[in-house]
Amino acid sequence: MAGKNPIYIWINEERYAELEKAGLADYTEERLAGLKVLVVHADDEQAKRCVNEFGAKHDTSTTGSIELLPANVKHKIYEKIVEKRSLDVVGEALAEC
Repeated sequence: MAGKNPIYIWINEERYAELEKAGLADYTEERLAGLKVLVVHADDEQAKRCVNEFGAKHDTSTTGSIELLPANVKHKIYEKIVEKRSLDVVGEALAEC
């Protein structure tokens, strides 16, 4: 992976239970008063696609994160994570959006 551009997916209790079943709950991080987030990474080409095709913003000056990605795209990424039991699904999820 050329670049590691984080995409943050917020995890509620229901999603956390799904991640536990998939064996991925340990990949969540606690943020903001106990709220959980799952961090997946897009390579540079995937990050460009997020900006060009889905109108996301890429914070290249500070965090490198991909922000304002539409909810349906983030949901597709999350679904692929659970389905594949892997965090390396951004390319496949984007191909289905």
